[in-house]
Amino acid sequence: MGKLRVLILLSSCCFSLACSPRDFLTRRLASELILGSDAFKATQRFWLRTGAVSNKAYLSPEYLVLQRRGWINASNTSCPADVTPPPCWDVNLTPLGVETFKGLMQKNSAESRYFSVPAARRQLMSVTGISKDGAQAEVEFTWKWAPMDAVGVALYGDGVQYTSTVAFRRYDDGWRLIEGNQSKRYIGMDEALKGGEPER
Repeated sequence: MGKLRVLILLSSCCFSLACSPRDFLTRRLASELILGSDAFKATQRFWLRTGAVSNKAYLSPEYLVLQRRGWINASNTSCPADVTPPPCWDVNLTPLGVETFKGLMQKNSAESRYFSVPAARRQLMSVTGISKDGAQAEVEFTWKWAPMDAVGVALYGDGVQYTSTVAFRRYDDGWRLIEGNQSKRYIGMDEALKGGEPER
């Protein structure tokens, strides 16, 4: 009887040593893998074009926010050959806009009329559910934008939370998050973030 206990104890120790924390898809592991994803960590950049822009671009939600903040103004102008449809607007930064954007632009973009600024990063709120099917799983999570500067606050500072679902797959070394679109059946992180639905 004593030998049987020792044998059971030794076999359970060997089994526990053979398992890694990545062998069990828990909410904690899912959170760590989501936070480590290149797509999730990517900085959201805002691209601003000054000079001649189309009416559609000038009336986009982002440009309307910049107008309300007093960062840009525009006057009617003729459309260049590569900008359609008319009417077109000659967009310029106001003095307040120059002050806001100057520290955010890259050095080589100062002469450009089309430049990007870092605006926000994603912040994971919680993993809300895990659905497993053998070696495949779907993880639902909520996230929101965390503004990095005044532009980010203006464009992404409303605190809206999004719900996304991403695919995971179990490999010989444990569970991995599917980046990109590696799976036909499940959604990878890039598509999950693009298809995030605002919570109601």
